[in-house]
Amino acid sequence: MSEVRVCVIGAAGRMGRRLVALIMESEDLVLSGAVEAPGNPLLGADAGEVAGSGKAGVKLTDNVDEALATSDAVINFSIAGVVESTRKAVAKNCSVVIGTTALTDADKAELAQMAETGRIVFAPNYSVGVNLLFHLAGMVGKLLADYDCEIVEMHHNQKKDAPSGTAERLGEVVAAAREQAYKEVVRHGREGIVGARTASEIGMHSLRGGDVVGDHTVVFATGGERVELTHKASSRDTFAKGALRAVRFLQSAAPGKVYDMQDVLGLR
Repeated sequence: MSEVRVCVIGAAGRMGRRLVALIMESEDLVLSGAVEAPGNPLLGADAGEVAGSGKAGVKLTDNVDEALATSDAVINFSIAGVVESTRKAVAKNCSVVIGTTALTDADKAELAQMAETGRIVFAPNYSVGVNLLFHLAGMVGKLLADYDCEIVEMHHNQKKDAPSGTAERLGEVVAAAREQAYKEVVRHGREGIVGARTASEIGMHSLRGGDVVGDHTVVFATGGERVELTHKASSRDTFAKGALRAVRFLQSAAPGKVYDMQDVLGLR
């Protein structure tokens, strides 16, 4: 495989810095662009130096078009403007890997439309271990369909959304395995005299504290026993490496659908 020129959007963020560092270490990927939001105080700085990996020869810019002009692929872990930057990338025949979870149903519909001609991977979590957890949660959710299901996630104290996109995806997977509609059965926390737990609900609970990268547990409980599936991330590198794996996957993938990590890992 020839070298793939990769643009990172959100390059000065926690995940963006790790992506930049790992791309610089890679033998088959080259950092071609590093984008940040207008007004970011690091604009103009070398992206490699910001990532703590030495000079990359690529400066942080707020000009997406300029960064895409020399790129084959885009990795986007930013929050704002995901749909618009994806539209621009697809128009320039760049493959796109999206790690942003705060997208609306309308945003996802637009991504699906763009995927008819573009190559896109969109996943709530790029960890190989977490995606195996998705697979197992679906299997166990179906086998233990009459067990109570509760999902608990914990992240660092700076995380802005709750529950995490990964926890929501776990709930969706279990619900689908049980032929339920996730939004109809999910129950976010409990407080006060709420009555007995219903048999159909999926409990969802979010914890925040310290510098926890990401812990997720799916509990299946019944009289006399319980089964727990847990994944704990201790480094953001597990997510960054998965995103780079998705970039490589898209180099030979055909347009026509929005792929996810289940496709990348061959679990579907």
